[in-house]
Amino acid sequence: MIFNSFEFFVFLPIVFILYWFVFNKKLKWQNLLVLVASYIFYGWWDWRFLSLIIFSSFIDYHSGLQIVRAKTFKMRKSWLTFSMLVNLGFLGIFKYFNFFATSLKDAFLSIGYEIDVLTLNVILPVGISFYTFQTMSYTIDVYRNKLKPTSDPIAFFTFVGFFPQLVAGPIERATNLLPQFYKARKFNYNKAVDGLRQILWGIFKKVVVADNCAKAVNLVYGNPDDYNASSLWIAAIFFAFQIYGDFSGYSDIAIGTSRLFGFDLKQNFANPYFSRDIAEFWRRWHISLSTWFRDYVYIPLGGSKGNKWSRIRNTLIIFAVSGFWHGANWTFIFWGILNAIYFLPLLLMNRNRKNTNVVAEDSFFPSGKELLQIVFTFFMTLIAWVFFRANTITDAFVYIKRLFLEMTFQLPQVGLKPFAFIGLMLVVEWLNRRNKHGLVLVNVRIPVLRWFIYFFIIFVILFYAAPAQEFIYFQF
Repeated sequence: MIFNSFEFFVFLPIVFILYWFVFNKKLKWQNLLVLVASYIFYGWWDWRFLSLIIFSSFIDYHSGLQIVRAKTFKMRKSWLTFSMLVNLGFLGIFKYFNFFATSLKDAFLSIGYEIDVLTLNVILPVGISFYTFQTMSYTIDVYRNKLKPTSDPIAFFTFVGFFPQLVAGPIERATNLLPQFYKARKFNYNKAVDGLRQILWGIFKKVVVADNCAKAVNLVYGNPDDYNASSLWIAAIFFAFQIYGDFSGYSDIAIGTSRLFGFDLKQNFANPYFSRDIAEFWRRWHISLSTWFRDYVYIPLGGSKGNKWSRIRNTLIIFAVSGFWHGANWTFIFWGILNAIYFLPLLLMNRNRKNTNVVAEDSFFPSGKELLQIVFTFFMTLIAWVFFRANTITDAFVYIKRLFLEMTFQLPQVGLKPFAFIGLMLVVEWLNRRNKHGLVLVNVRIPVLRWFIYFFIIFVILFYAAPAQEFIYFQF
């Protein structure tokens, strides 16, 4: 089941009514309802993969208890290792096995040997990268004594399978989300209304911005030789906003939906295209994944401590692993390494924490310097996104070569209508750049004006929504 489907718009109000008006007497019954709803939500896609998420939940629930009960350090570490091997094993089999097999075959072919390799005919389970990292954070934090293991299986299984963010995040830490299943939740009108606003804004970004951009992107990237350089530039720009509207839109819907049920998820995007350098961009883009890798990979490797070479090594590792997390393709790894190359000069000059405040914090418009920084940072990410979107690294280099060597003033061969939607999105998010999402409207105190904004966005969604497309991050 996907957020931009008719089924979800029927599913959500049913669960909401049952949650607040039927199962509101006992916390355990509420949690059980959310668990059942989550499994229906996930099983709607393919019920067979429910066994995978249930088994993963059982392993980590049991491992957390055994880590605390273990009498020796060796046993504690053994249970953590067991949990990690099971979770990473699932990822390895379903997501990366064929990649390594075909890469091995290609490596032997490059030196003149042809070998047969085993490949698996398996479907990648939707959301496996997200819920695997979420449940791994639980056992790691229990091992580090940052979290007490839960003895409530319903709460834990619901934490792992929580339907709003199950399929594409945010990747929630057990330290933040799990305790919320222990506490009685009372309906909060203001929180629910803000949740609906965020859902509305997420739907706009997905079906109006992302899906309209997708039409041109798919055409041009599908057959780049058929299009001139101006079309290639437009498709590259459209993809940058497609992936932002698609992924941040999903996060907005997930966070807003969670608020309807009394849960608070962490912000996953903070206007990344208003960033003034690449370090700020990565603090604002897919925050839950960036901080996960920081806390569970980068810092254990030594982080920014140590000599220059260890800092370079750690940065390259963290970005390469981040790229590999996105998919079993060399294009994603190259995309990650390219971002590391962007990031390293800032790190080595100790300028990676320079821009931690909101851009134009005390003014309405950015300064000339800030505007140039924003444009340059966006340009760098734009080039990197070409590698992310292309089918192969060779295709990406050919695409970029044509961008710069075939610069012409020919009319583009794709429609420009998505620019209007992108502009509207950027204006709204600029006005709300200090807030948690683009439709907070804290400064709009006139009710009539607020309702005009709501109906205007609904009007745009109804009349300009593109044909429904699956969320991009479902493939990761």
